[in-house]
Amino acid sequence: MAGTACRACARGSIKCSSFAGSFGGGGRRARGDVGAEPRGLASAISQVFQVDNRSEFLKQVPHRKHPGILHMKMVKLPQQLCDVARLLLQCSSKRLLEEQVQSLTNYLWSRKRPVESYELQAHASQLEKKVRNKIESSRPDFQSPDQEHEVDQKIQQEVLTMLRKTTYHWQPLRYDEDQSLLYLASRLAGGYAALCRAFREIWKQVPDFSPYSLLDFGSGVGSVTWAARTAWGETIREYVCVDSSADMNLLAESLLRGGSESQEMCIPGVHFRQFLPVSPKVQFDLVVSAYSLNELPSRMDRVNTIQTLWRKTSGFLVLIENGTKEGHQLLMEARDAVLTAKDSVYHDSRPAYVFAPCPHQLPCPRLSQTMILPCCFSQAYEPLPFSWNSSVSWEKFSFLIMSRVPPAVENKWPRITQEVQRRARHVHCHLCCSDASLRHVVVTARKHGRDLYRCARTSEWGDRLPVIESSMEGETEVDSAASEEEEM
Repeated sequence: MAGTACRACARGSIKCSSFAGSFGGGGRRARGDVGAEPRGLASAISQVFQVDNRSEFLKQVPHRKHPGILHMKMVKLPQQLCDVARLLLQCSSKRLLEEQVQSLTNYLWSRKRPVESYELQAHASQLEKKVRNKIESSRPDFQSPDQEHEVDQKIQQEVLTMLRKTTYHWQPLRYDEDQSLLYLASRLAGGYAALCRAFREIWKQVPDFSPYSLLDFGSGVGSVTWAARTAWGETIREYVCVDSSADMNLLAESLLRGGSESQEMCIPGVHFRQFLPVSPKVQFDLVVSAYSLNELPSRMDRVNTIQTLWRKTSGFLVLIENGTKEGHQLLMEARDAVLTAKDSVYHDSRPAYVFAPCPHQLPCPRLSQTMILPCCFSQAYEPLPFSWNSSVSWEKFSFLIMSRVPPAVENKWPRITQEVQRRARHVHCHLCCSDASLRHVVVTARKHGRDLYRCARTSEWGDRLPVIESSMEGETEVDSAASEEEEM
């Protein structure tokens, strides 16, 4: 029966039990912690399509190294950074407990955007209408003015109580010396891993890009500086790290100085600031904001900040947030702020392009789904060697890279948006395509050829599948299932 089910699955059926991968559970860092595409929201492609070999890469590299491969093996912190971080944490006056580190990690992961005033007013109006209808249905028809006033006060009090219970209470985070050390213990390794993975998109697809200057907004403990150094080495000569917390800046500088104020910084050219550079004409080759947009108090502040960062970008703007709905929506908000802004906003007249992860310049198709799932990716990393940490952890993150230069042809290859499910003689791939559609592809060697089958089988979540999409005309999963039932 299992073999029969898998053959049906290869024909496009959604009934194959082997297709039901385990995407849930396992905690927030589990690699497969992503829901499968809802049935009927992706399309199953059974038509023949072919590998894009215009660069003739099949003659130069094995299938497992095709140009769409972007995933990384387990990321490790630079040994020097790991040693200094351990030293600073061991020497701190505050004893780091597992519960405190985990509590901060969970809080940052579940953090949401501040509620806008118009959203709060609309929610309050809905609650007031609901409460008033409930009270008026049970009260007498005739009441004195005093009784009416008493009812209004009761409604107001009940609405306020319900608002407190149902509204997210955003508060700004204040990082003093102790909180900065907690952040170092909980987020250094995971943030570094996500940055390395995002930078690999640029490093792999634009090998000629050699940034000279870098601007890091919300620099925290300096993970961006270390990850950029790993990616581009000594080509970067100027790092401007901006963080509103003076204690966080001191900690980041201490990491660069090996924990001693008398030592020189191991990465030269790093400058720490508490505010963005004032001059609108100063640009940087690479501008980064990692896990920082959620710390801004309003949508207007976020939009203004993104436009300022883009104004200062001469090459690439890299944004990273949590791999949650909130994180994904923050990035889509930033994407719209850059793409829809008038040219007069910027001193650089060059247009903006989406470089990654989207293979298109259109609105994100996930936002139009009935059940919205975040566009996110996962990266394995080695956490700091605390007794409570496992040997391998997974960072789930969303990222967005904007470019001043039009993307190459390879950037239109579809992106694999979930874990690749390898089955007997067929492979399941969920793709985001250049026409902004979400498709479910079942690749077999018999229908699609050995080259494409092997490329798909060696690809991972987050890679690009090197295919020509002109022949990728599919049917919905629901229609595919219905047609198979008729055949049976």
